Amino acid sequence: MKSKISFIKQRFILSLLAILTPILAFCQEPATKGIDQQIDEAFTPFSNLVQSIIFFSIPLGNNVGIPIVLIVLILGALFFTIYFGFPNIKHLPLAIRTVRGDYYNPDATTEVIVPNDNVRQDIIDDMPDTIRDESADGEVTPFQALTAALSATVGLGNIASVAVALSVGGPGATFWMILAGILGMSSKFAECTLGVKYREIDQDGTVHGGPMYYLKKGLEEKGLGALGKVFAVFFAIMCIGGSFGGGNMFQANQAAIQFLNVIYGDASAIPMSAKTIFGLIVAFLVGIVIIGGIKRIGQVTEKVVPFMAVLYVGAALIVLFMNIGLIPTAFGLILEGAFAPTAIAGGIIGVLIQGFQRAAFSNEAGVGSAAIAHSAVRTSHPASEGMVALLEPFIDTVIICTMTALVLIITNIEGQFMVYGQKADGVSATSAAFSSSLPGAEYILTVAVVLFAFSTMLSWSYYGLQAWKFLFGKSKRADIIYKLLFCTFVVIGAAASLDSVIGFSDAMIFAMVFPNVIGLLILAPVVKEEVAKYVAYTKTYQKPD
Repeated sequence: MKSKISFIKQRFILSLLAILTPILAFCQEPATKGIDQQIDEAFTPFSNLVQSIIFFSIPLGNNVGIPIVLIVLILGALFFTIYFGFPNIKHLPLAIRTVRGDYYNPDATTEVIVPNDNVRQDIIDDMPDTIRDESADGEVTPFQALTAALSATVGLGNIASVAVALSVGGPGATFWMILAGILGMSSKFAECTLGVKYREIDQDGTVHGGPMYYLKKGLEEKGLGALGKVFAVFFAIMCIGGSFGGGNMFQANQAAIQFLNVIYGDASAIPMSAKTIFGLIVAFLVGIVIIGGIKRIGQVTEKVVPFMAVLYVGAALIVLFMNIGLIPTAFGLILEGAFAPTAIAGGIIGVLIQGFQRAAFSNEAGVGSAAIAHSAVRTSHPASEGMVALLEPFIDTVIICTMTALVLIITNIEGQFMVYGQKADGVSATSAAFSSSLPGAEYILTVAVVLFAFSTMLSWSYYGLQAWKFLFGKSKRADIIYKLLFCTFVVIGAAASLDSVIGFSDAMIFAMVFPNVIGLLILAPVVKEEVAKYVAYTKTYQKPD
């Protein structure tokens, strides 16, 4: 068995080198245009076409339009928040206890529900007499699932996307980002519950789950089998595109910009094709990890995510502490900009759009991607992962994105490095903000950016692979083909321009919203039933001595 696995790894690495070596060779050829520019020019028209389709907008006057996909996302999150009784507030303590492992017993084989006065009898009647332990099915622990999903969400969206949102929408975009994060907790709560409920588990224990499966199987249970299949296939296609875009190209692009700017000191001094070479190196490193599957990804992310979060949040806290007197001023600008009728970027609606759009890109709530990672958790209680997933938008958007926004606003009071109303180069603006108060911060940020990008690519490779297997089968051949394509897009993303990459990334990720949110609305009663069962379970659970 070990020799077979070793052979597969060797074949994958050789195939990866076979694809990437011609690109590296081409980098050395003398040309009027570097390969970076050639890749960008080839990719930009395709990116523009995709954006025009996905972000079709309803005009609201004053040259402002609101994309239909954003309306679906916002109204869906609002509905889930109300329908489930504000789970983003009510279930937050239970979510913390769940991810802490208070209801997780890896040694037991069975757990019995004991009726008591705190549990409705009708819920107990619907439960099996014996509930299998949390370790019964799945490949990773609740914490590994959380870190794998967080590694995809806590990424460059927290660094670069916040700067883009503020540069276009002003400080007021921060308010709408925070609100989007709070509402998004309910969306992620629903989708991750369904991800576990409708997952499929192979005989060898490999898990396949996510919106593709709950859209197909869940809607079929509701008598909407044909619609479910269409939604599942559409989602899978867009998820593959999202894995190549926001989960790959955007990460490689911003990591390359930050790393090379720090190395060469000035963007104009960066040699032709340097970004492509950077992309080749990252592609090789990503390929080495992703061949190990979700278990290897979970093992890596559970170590990398806490480290990179502490590193980045620590630097942000130092900057905020050094400028503590300006924090009230920053919050004042946020509130003023959120509701000022003369706000830039098209008034209040324009600022709201920027805030919600960048928040959704960062935390992916409503997109459905995180449900793929949470589907792999060892649990027999679907709603337990809904509880764990509640924490992601809170950590990602409400805490980390807000800290980034405060650093940007405080250090840019006099417009030192960013002009509101003009799109900034995401990660470069954030780097300038940190460095203005903390000398040498650009080096800390560079490490954080590379780690953020690397961990995000790992998790999104798994998301895209699951969608790929849903469409093309679960063979080793399909597995290898997708991973090779994924590594190739790392190189393309590193070489392309930010505008092309971020536009394509947004389009692919937001396209996933349509089938996912509509499916969640139809399956909301199923989620409510699973939550009631899990809450009853936690009230009767007795942890063994």
